[in-house]
Amino acid sequence: MSGFASLRLTLSAAFLGALLYPPLAAAQSAAAPAQSVVTLGPSGLPLPRFVSLKSGRVNSRVGPGANYSVDWMYMKAGLPMEIIQEFDTWRRVRDADGSEGWINQSLLSGRRTAIVAPWQRGKGAQVNLLNSPEKDARVVAMVEPGVMGTIKSCDGQWCEMTFDGHTGWLAQSVVWGAYPGERVKN
Repeated sequence: MSGFASLRLTLSAAFLGALLYPPLAAAQSAAAPAQSVVTLGPSGLPLPRFVSLKSGRVNSRVGPGANYSVDWMYMKAGLPMEIIQEFDTWRRVRDADGSEGWINQSLLSGRRTAIVAPWQRGKGAQVNLLNSPEKDARVVAMVEPGVMGTIKSCDGQWCEMTFDGHTGWLAQSVVWGAYPGERVKN
């Protein structure tokens, strides 16, 4: 049976179960404590998740395989990517600009990097890199939106990052490469 047919069968069974047993589903959800649901991909790793590019030349393809045409070539090693889907050894990724494509897993790394406020690029804004994770801390450097750095750690509210030899803290809400509330230890 193809993957699509088995997915269709699974979804049909789930829909039928919800129609036939709605009181059971409601009772189970009411009894379950509030917690975030983590979706695992076929690799056993969470989806979505952030990774980075291993190489300075990585092809992004229109489909999950070498026989699909190249849609885009990334030229920056370490660029953060968000994995949103998995198929065999291929990962569907999204970049900070929202472009999506398929990249072979061998070209991706678990090393965490991030881009500072890519949504503010070209608007003349700057972000303060602080010496400690407090909004009133001393400014270590000014960072322009769109600059890429390496994540050392994130505690859910603040990320310690390194940019060209300067290390400091940024509010986690201004980085694209760590989810809100996510804890990261690189």
